[in-house]
Amino acid sequence: MRVRPLEWTDFPGWVDLYYSRYEEIGRNPDLGVYLQASRPTLPEEAALFGQVMKAVLAGDAVIRIAEEAGRLVGTCTVWRRGQHLEDRHLGELGIAVHPEFRGRGFGDALLGETLERCRGVFEVVELKVVAVNERAVGLYRKHGFEVCGREPRAFKRGDRYLDEILMSRAIEPAPDARSP
Repeated sequence: MRVRPLEWTDFPGWVDLYYSRYEEIGRNPDLGVYLQASRPTLPEEAALFGQVMKAVLAGDAVIRIAEEAGRLVGTCTVWRRGQHLEDRHLGELGIAVHPEFRGRGFGDALLGETLERCRGVFEVVELKVVAVNERAVGLYRKHGFEVCGREPRAFKRGDRYLDEILMSRAIEPAPDARSP
């Protein structure tokens, strides 16, 4: 396993990982991941990937990927929540691990490395997780996230509603940025 920054050459693996979510929903309709109404086309994915890289280059996102034997198997992203002076310190986290690679430490490694890279970029990282995803909630708690709210019926798939848990974690400043 290797965790590293996202690169332009990761586009095919990025698309494969995202498309795998649509396939997984067919097998597991209770999977708590957000999807568009239909699978995006490759040109739509290319446009999105360009926006992702633009955000990284502008300092508005921290993104790490996990790879196994040269294959992209997971991503962890923290996006700047807003562009106002009052909310630029906040980051919103999202993580995805290919179904074939879950339960093998990829999410743990991705999350740890990504949060470390958030030092000096964000002061607080927030996330939302579907309440039934207890495994993810446990991973987030392990990395210092605390529950700060619950949004009833925030997630709907078909005719089923699920609550979302809101979690937050402060990011310590980089050691060289701390006051003596």
